[in-house]
Amino acid sequence: MGTENATVLTQFVLTGLTHLPQWEIPLFLMFLVIYLITIVGNLGLITLIWNDPDLHIPMYLFLGSLAFVDTWLSSTVTPKMLFDFFAKSKLISLSECMTQFFSFGISATTECFLLAAMAYDRYIAICKPLHYPVIMTNRLCVRLLTLSFVGGFIHVLLHESFLFRLTFCNSNIIHHFYCDVMPLLKISCTDPSLNYLMIYIFSMPIQVFTIATVLVSYFYILFTICKMKSKDGRGKAFSTCASHFLSVSIFYICLLMYIRPFEEGNKDIPVAVFYTIIIPLLNPFIYSLRNKEVINAVKKVINTYSTFKKSSKSTDH
Repeated sequence: MGTENATVLTQFVLTGLTHLPQWEIPLFLMFLVIYLITIVGNLGLITLIWNDPDLHIPMYLFLGSLAFVDTWLSSTVTPKMLFDFFAKSKLISLSECMTQFFSFGISATTECFLLAAMAYDRYIAICKPLHYPVIMTNRLCVRLLTLSFVGGFIHVLLHESFLFRLTFCNSNIIHHFYCDVMPLLKISCTDPSLNYLMIYIFSMPIQVFTIATVLVSYFYILFTICKMKSKDGRGKAFSTCASHFLSVSIFYICLLMYIRPFEEGNKDIPVAVFYTIIIPLLNPFIYSLRNKEVINAVKKVINTYSTFKKSSKSTDH
């Protein structure tokens, strides 16, 4: 097919989550509530960490960064999805599609690196507690955070540049609710073999490296916890690490299910919904509800607000 025909398709149609009109309003309301809770939960956690000097340590700097990335990831996908529930035309231009994929890719890849860095942080804290202040300094924490974001940017920039070599002439229907690399490769009329090769060369090693870091770190953590003689020490260590391990497990299980060879139909959409929308909702609550320092910080804010309210009433009288 000629170049003229290959470059005609510069707009795409996102099929979204459902074709059934009766489901549009319930799904819209459900995901709107989820999105609002996600934003409030993650931004609230960031504000809490920012305003409490006691939480200005590596563990909570990582947690605040994760909350920021979850907000970014959810905001990249959800608003467009909500808009498309009632849009007469679910069109998205090529430039908008590439921008959405770029934003999504940076946040998702950065989250992988952050989860690995957080696992390493917990490994040092549990397995080498006496050396923790020396090893895991704020300086090292900032370096790991910087590498996570830079690594996410470079990784996605590579895939984005290879996407621009593609032309779309056979179909402009994207069987998904946002622009991702696999659905785009599926409708390309240019041979996408090179793009698939780049995914296996760069994306797979990132997944293997980050998952291996998490698994090795938690193997040593569990081994160290089992050797502890104090029940209180074991309980505190389990409580500290359980939330992180739960969050990591959910994220990687969903991600590994999603990046398997792309199948016909929309079988991957429920998994994509889970790790792009549900996990950013769950993370702030998973970490906060099992973390005494975060709970104490919340109580401190509530007490400060109550004291301020009482003093304001007494001044008025």
